[in-house]
Amino acid sequence: MKRLVLYIYTMFVALTAMACPSNDEVKLVQDWDKTFPKSEKVNHKKVTFKTQYGLTLAADLYIPKNAEGKLPAIAVSGPFGAVKEQSSGLYAQTMAERGFITIAFDPSFTGESSGEPRRTASPDINTEDFLAAVDYLSMRDDVDAGRIAIIGICGWGGIALNAAAQDPRIKATAAITMYDLSRGSGNGYFDANDSEESRYSARKAWAEARTADLKNKTFTMAGGVVDPLPKDAPQFVKDYYAYYKTPRGYHKRSGNSNDGWRTTGCQAYANTRFLYYINEIRSAVLIVHGEKAHSRYFGESAFRYMMDGKAEGYDFVRKPNPVPANKQLLIIPGASHCDLYDGGGKGMIPWDNIEEFLKKNLK
Repeated sequence: MKRLVLYIYTMFVALTAMACPSNDEVKLVQDWDKTFPKSEKVNHKKVTFKTQYGLTLAADLYIPKNAEGKLPAIAVSGPFGAVKEQSSGLYAQTMAERGFITIAFDPSFTGESSGEPRRTASPDINTEDFLAAVDYLSMRDDVDAGRIAIIGICGWGGIALNAAAQDPRIKATAAITMYDLSRGSGNGYFDANDSEESRYSARKAWAEARTADLKNKTFTMAGGVVDPLPKDAPQFVKDYYAYYKTPRGYHKRSGNSNDGWRTTGCQAYANTRFLYYINEIRSAVLIVHGEKAHSRYFGESAFRYMMDGKAEGYDFVRKPNPVPANKQLLIIPGASHCDLYDGGGKGMIPWDNIEEFLKKNLK
């Protein structure tokens, strides 16, 4: 039972990155080591900035070539456990081709960003990561600080909504193929483990693993995307494998592609509900999900709660959104969860819709 609980939790949160320097130092790889081709339409360089927790985040900055004046800007992160050289970098580069100044950043404790111990996640620290990215963009001379948006992919879609609920400087948000990490971690997929007994079993297993780590003076790893792939693996696990474990999306610093989170690194998400105030988001929000995504219910429920103040999977009931007209849910026909990471080789990412929505709401 303990092994099953840990396995389910591991597959849900899906990991983070490999070893990195201390909080005060980051070493940035200057070679192009992305999972996508470099665009000749934008200028690129590595940058760093600090969070209010004192952590240094590493990011890729993309600027349209021949850009003039102050431009609208976008901060991008995700999927949860990936690195900026994967999906978030593709989104950032593509949106820069379309006229935005963008950054794709590694969250705290992951990739090239600082933070010890590695492969750790927290709702408050991760939300601050987005806010710090907004700080960085707002201080740039080439950015119009009144036109800043964020894009969150997978688990970072939910984190993006949480950040938008907190920070009115964020004028538009796109949540792509999103997870509600706190709901999923606490309730299991499709709320199948939404009981005190199930949560107690999970807490007991995590507590025992934490004590074992202390005794052994090491951090055990929960493992990345399962490898080798079992023949009876669910389709969504096959989809993760096809992205993270093949040349399509593999990256050496991506926890999802390698050995994942610390076993005891993400409990905070299971013990919190962090989208409580998204029904009060006044800025523009676009939620994009695939028709065939196993995670589709996360996005649809979050959208309904954001609009109506109540939805399946949310125990709390609040008032309807005060500014509903600038909210949109877009379902992509035939798309799976991972198809929206990189298009799935089928052109599944609705670039034109995302561009139109952001430009409309960043005027």
